[in-house]
Amino acid sequence: MRLLALETATEACSVALSDGRELSWRYQHAPRRQTELLLPMVDELLAAAQWPLSSIDVFAYSAGPGAFSGVRLGAAAVQGLAFACQRPVLAVSSLQALAQGAWRRHGAERILALFDARMQEVYAGFYRVSDGLAQALLPERVAAIATLTDDASGPWFAVGNGLAARQQLHLPLCGEDAELWPHAEDVLHLAWPRALAGQAQDPALALPVYLRDDVWQKLPGR
Repeated sequence: MRLLALETATEACSVALSDGRELSWRYQHAPRRQTELLLPMVDELLAAAQWPLSSIDVFAYSAGPGAFSGVRLGAAAVQGLAFACQRPVLAVSSLQALAQGAWRRHGAERILALFDARMQEVYAGFYRVSDGLAQALLPERVAAIATLTDDASGPWFAVGNGLAARQQLHLPLCGEDAELWPHAEDVLHLAWPRALAGQAQDPALALPVYLRDDVWQKLPGR
C-alpha cells in the first residue's frame, strides 16, 4: 500500500509518503505560505520516489482543528488529489497528530495537545499512547485554557502553541514543548492502520473540522 499524507492545519506545512517500508517527508514552518508550498512538496516527494500520483492507494490529511485557512486548504487539496486518482481519503485530527509527534519526539505517553484558538481560547485534546499510537481520552474541545479539566489522575506532557497561556492552566504537567507543530509524518502513522482496516472514505467526505462554529457571533460589533 502507498499512502500520501498532508498537514497544513496550523503554521507548518508538511507532506509524507510511505509504502510501509520506506518513509519520506518534507516539512517547513511557514506561516501563511502553505498554499504555495503544499503541491510542490507533493510533486517533489513523488518525483524522488519515482511514483506517479496515480500509484497512491490512500490519501490522508490533517482535518483540523486549527487555522481556518489551513484546515480548508488541506481538505481541498486532498479532495482534488484523491478525485483525480479516484482514491479514498482518511481524515486525522490535527490535535491527535500533534500528540503523536510528542510521543515521537519526546517519548511522552500522556499528552495534552493545545492550539491557540484566538479569542482567549484554545483547541485542546487529551491523549494516551497505546501500541505506539496516540488515542483520545476525552472529546476534543475549544475552551478557555483555565477551564480545562480531565477525568484521569497524573501529570500531562503539554504541547502546542496554546501553551502561550500556560500560566492559566490548572493541570499538572510533567513537561512541555510549546514549539512543536503537527507533522505529516504523524498524520501518516495514525492513518496507516486505519487504511489497512479499510476505513478510508470517498473524497467527497473530506471535510474540515473547525470545532468552533460560532465565530461570527464573537467578532467585534456582533
